[in-house]
Amino acid sequence: MTEEKTLSERIKEYEKNGYTRNFELTENYLRCIDTKRKYDPKDFHIVEVYRFDGMTNPDDEAVLYVIEADEGKTKGLLVDAYGMYADSLSFEMIEKLKIDRSKSGQKN
Repeated sequence: MTEEKTLSERIKEYEKNGYTRNFELTENYLRCIDTKRKYDPKDFHIVEVYRFDGMTNPDDEAVLYVIEADEGKTKGLLVDAYGMYADSLSFEMIEKLKIDRSKSGQKN
């Protein structure tokens, strides 16, 4: 049986592979915290999605999105609590996250 990686282990793994930018969700776009650049839903791609369940504490539940923008030149990560922003996202952002999640498949 393979031991599942933790959120911090996944983050370190992707950072070593060039995914060094930090992203955050807003209502209508994804924002790169490092560069302050904004990406509309059509301007970024979700490469992988990992879901982490808090075994003892629901506050530990999170989703890690591995993101590429600028035709793969900008690579980074978004860590989001389950449903934390769901009510405040535009329809386009919700659809983008759903569509890409189904393409890449959930992993952990």
